[in-house]
Amino acid sequence: MRLISPRLWAAAALSGVLQVLPFPIAGPTPLWRTTFCWIALLPLFWALLGNSKAGNPLTVRQGAALGYLCGFLWYMGNCYWIYQTMYLYGGLAKPIAAGILVLFSLYLGLYHALFGAFVAAFRVRFGRQGALLLVPFAWVAVELARARITGLPWDLLGMAQVDNPLLIRLAAITGAYGLSFVIAAVNALFLVRIRIRERRFTRPILTSTGVTILVLYVLGLRFIATPKSEPTTATATLVQENIEVGAANTGPQPTTRQYLESFSYLSLHPSATLLLGIPELVSTPSVRIIRRSDSTDETDPRSPVTIPTDLIVWPESPAPFEDTDPEFRAAISSLARTAQAPVIAGNIGFEPSASTKSGYIPYNRASFVTPDGTFAGHYDKMHLVPFGEYVPYKELFFFAKNLLNEVGTFEPGTRRSVFTTGGHTYGTFICYESIFADEIRDYAKQGADVLINISNDGWYGDTSAPWQHLNMVRMRAIENHRWVLRATNTGITAAIDPFGRVRAAAPRHSRTSIRVHFAYEHDLTFYSTYGDLFAYTCALVTALGLAFSLHRRFAVN
Repeated sequence: MRLISPRLWAAAALSGVLQVLPFPIAGPTPLWRTTFCWIALLPLFWALLGNSKAGNPLTVRQGAALGYLCGFLWYMGNCYWIYQTMYLYGGLAKPIAAGILVLFSLYLGLYHALFGAFVAAFRVRFGRQGALLLVPFAWVAVELARARITGLPWDLLGMAQVDNPLLIRLAAITGAYGLSFVIAAVNALFLVRIRIRERRFTRPILTSTGVTILVLYVLGLRFIATPKSEPTTATATLVQENIEVGAANTGPQPTTRQYLESFSYLSLHPSATLLLGIPELVSTPSVRIIRRSDSTDETDPRSPVTIPTDLIVWPESPAPFEDTDPEFRAAISSLARTAQAPVIAGNIGFEPSASTKSGYIPYNRASFVTPDGTFAGHYDKMHLVPFGEYVPYKELFFFAKNLLNEVGTFEPGTRRSVFTTGGHTYGTFICYESIFADEIRDYAKQGADVLINISNDGWYGDTSAPWQHLNMVRMRAIENHRWVLRATNTGITAAIDPFGRVRAAAPRHSRTSIRVHFAYEHDLTFYSTYGDLFAYTCALVTALGLAFSLHRRFAVN
């Protein structure tokens, strides 16, 4: 294989670093930093479509190598939180935690390598300009492969524009893949060479066209893409208990009864303080704190319930709640009857099984309780977290058993369940299941009027992950035009409207609960109905382009 020029390696590495910038790094992403996505892929595209030292187009192997370097650096930067999760909360030694991060990045970096191979093959068959036209299709096809093959579509490129009020309109049709397509296409356009014969009015026409596009874009942001706030018709109480997890949970351990009393109290006495926007994003005027004045003393546990609610949501948390525990069932039932509201609570579920030594199978479960205190159903988490809820390839990763001390080893659920009461249907997904857009849409298809996300983001600590996770939940709201009510253990607990805006939130790392307003939605978006049709179309175009490229290669040989 011919040597690859150092400048091409440098360009691929630069692209990997630039791709980290539009996403959360240690907190919410400032709006200005999201603009980096419009140039982040440019160095990689330039490197893949450039020439080697010998003056020939890159081979497929060379394209894959450049893409691999870019992908490895992107995953190391975007998912650095894996290191902290492993050693700080999982109890692993730092060298082992670092090794897991490196192996993770080496593995998933193969998708960027696949993209690089595609582009190099297109360059040989269709030339530089033709390859650039196929670049956005190939990018989306590789993102689809990440979701379908590896099952980890974490931070698709389109997520970087979740706050773009014009582009997010695409998500209800194409999902986040449509935004990824636009971003990749804009990056590719920077390298397109258009030859126009110089005429008398050529430059004025081009200038006028550019100005017109800019003006129309600004007007679109102002008049077309800014949605009006829909009236809210219901309220929910979202509980955030703020329990430390894993190795960081070193203090005195409350009993199950104490946990139940605490959760129940927060459910009946929501805080008088909440945030109107994303926590810690203090640079935006939409984030401010409001206070409600109530006639009762909310600090007094004997204070009566004065704030009615239509729903109470408990998060996924490390509290030892088991649905077979009579004390847990009695407490939840009592809470539902007292509040006269349905309750959705995260807990560990057990099902009898003769095939296991213990005689049961554990599940990460969300239990549904009606206002009369009846346990009406449950949903068992289908996508479990590797090294958090189960250990893949246990013989190879025997050292990861410390990660399971807190949550146990679960079995995945087998079907998505909705919960209907009072004429309304709730669709609940647990923790990082929110990254699987094509599955979340099933809840809307099953008639869910509102989406519920319960999560325990305490495992992420103060890293980029909680903010990345929040943005992906926001995208699910946009894709399905549904309110998402999100209750988490340590934050970010929030109410997200159908346009992806955080309308109310609780401060992170605080023991609290908030009463939020929301509405029930009944329409079905194109994405809810047809799913990843756009992404599969891109995959088909990419496959056809690759087939033509390989056909020419074999024909020449």
